[in-house]
Amino acid sequence: MIYDAIIVGGSFAGLSAAMQLARARRRILVIDGGLPRNRFAVHAHGFLGQDGKPPRDILLEARDQLAHYPTVKFLDGQAVGACEHAGQLHVTMADGHEVQGRRLILAIGLRDELPAMAGLQERWGQTVLHCPYCHGYEMAGRPLGVMAAHPLSAHQAMLLPDWGPTTYFTQGEFEPDAEQAARLEKRGVRIERTPIVELMGTAPALDAVKLADGRRMAVHALFVASKTHMASPLAMQLGCAFDDGPMGPVIRSDEFRQTTVPGVYAAGDAAIPMSNATLASASGVMAGVCVHRSLVME
Repeated sequence: MIYDAIIVGGSFAGLSAAMQLARARRRILVIDGGLPRNRFAVHAHGFLGQDGKPPRDILLEARDQLAHYPTVKFLDGQAVGACEHAGQLHVTMADGHEVQGRRLILAIGLRDELPAMAGLQERWGQTVLHCPYCHGYEMAGRPLGVMAAHPLSAHQAMLLPDWGPTTYFTQGEFEPDAEQAARLEKRGVRIERTPIVELMGTAPALDAVKLADGRRMAVHALFVASKTHMASPLAMQLGCAFDDGPMGPVIRSDEFRQTTVPGVYAAGDAAIPMSNATLASASGVMAGVCVHRSLVME
């Protein structure tokens, strides 16, 4: 079978794209490897109508809803290859199985690379966090920290006092400039120049951080900027162009979610500079609608 569209990635962006195409009665295939970026978070927040639900429950409910549309098929597994041949887009699975489609939506997501420090990964998504809008409310009133790992870390520290008393740890690498220092002071942010060397407490809880000089400081949530990488090589294999995002590359796409490769669209964290469930879902909706329109106008 040649599908009207193949969607690689079954999280918020991919399933949102699938819903639009399902309702347009198009034959679609959703390929999902079962490793969404938000799998480390216990609850999703800030997503209208879904606030406080486990991300996995949201995705299972969405898949159940899509399963009622007769033109939707699911394929669980890892897509490892993609190419264009004779006017069709071919996707190869890890087991060697190949599927074909007239259009391809890459909702492949990102992989987070945390700074090299023991204790970060096992707390990721619970007490080591990336987004105050996603997790700050649940940590309100507690001592908070920002462990600088990026030039934008100082900006993040300026936001956090709305949720709790904040310390900005420069780690000896990301010293705020004069303007940033003035803004941090105005916001009541403490600047600590001695690096964090250890996280204290039984993971995933965080009680304090240990500094290089032996001091311990109470910190109950630590915000860290991760470097991001494509969670799949498909965009590179297809020859898609990339732009520099704030934390790593993003797939270049226009306002219609079309990449630089004809017939290939992109949505979600891999293709938008800001990571947020609502924004990922919205980009998936746009991708699904625009793929449908491209098929109609072909």
